[in-house]
Amino acid sequence: MASPASYALRRHQQQRRRPLQDDNWVRSDGRGFHQCRPAFLRTGAARAASGSAYAEFGSTKVIVSVFGPRESKKAMKYSGIGRLNCNVNFATFSTATRGQESDHKDFSSMLHKALEGAVLLESFPKTTVDVFALVLESGGSDLPAVISCASLALADAGIMMYDLVASASVSCIGNSLIIDPAAEEEDCQDGSLTVAFMPSRREITQLTLTGEWSTGRIHEATELCLDACSKLGEIMRTCLKQAVSSST
Repeated sequence: MASPASYALRRHQQQRRRPLQDDNWVRSDGRGFHQCRPAFLRTGAARAASGSAYAEFGSTKVIVSVFGPRESKKAMKYSGIGRLNCNVNFATFSTATRGQESDHKDFSSMLHKALEGAVLLESFPKTTVDVFALVLESGGSDLPAVISCASLALADAGIMMYDLVASASVSCIGNSLIIDPAAEEEDCQDGSLTVAFMPSRREITQLTLTGEWSTGRIHEATELCLDACSKLGEIMRTCLKQAVSSST
């Protein structure tokens, strides 16, 4: 079991707390603009699954279960490589407003895209691996939390991968770029950038951009995400090592 760990980026700055609308506002939880929330990761959260993981990033809480590889349904066409199915749901109590979780109906396809490039599909031909993610509490940066937790669950299930996939997002609010935004910050953002990244291979598996960005700001936000993903990747590896050592 991994203990909570925070990962601050190189340009961490402490500022006085101010209202969000102020040009000199400070984040409500006291973090610097380039500081991520504490992360808590644990594998083996669901015993009935082939592999599973639980993750907390601040108030964002996610659990992911992996089943398989198991034989693909007969109705499916023959394939020499395996199939990866991803499904993301939000608990009815995950958001303050009922029904708000329906705004994230595209998360399943985005999770699939983020993981597909990291999984060795040819290692389980004619079979299927199912990934089920459930957001227990939506506290902001939900998709990066789901992607990172799902990658950890796949590793726990023994699914062969090129590398773990860590994910992070940046919000643009006024003239500021903030890493790992909380829900209230996402509500005020002018744009967002989310990156899924394999730290050891230095490869991006997915990049999602919303809002209007200049080329320079995109580059700066991407570097912030890559730096955060590299640090998160180290925490994820530590979690897996601790799980192995505790089982022996």
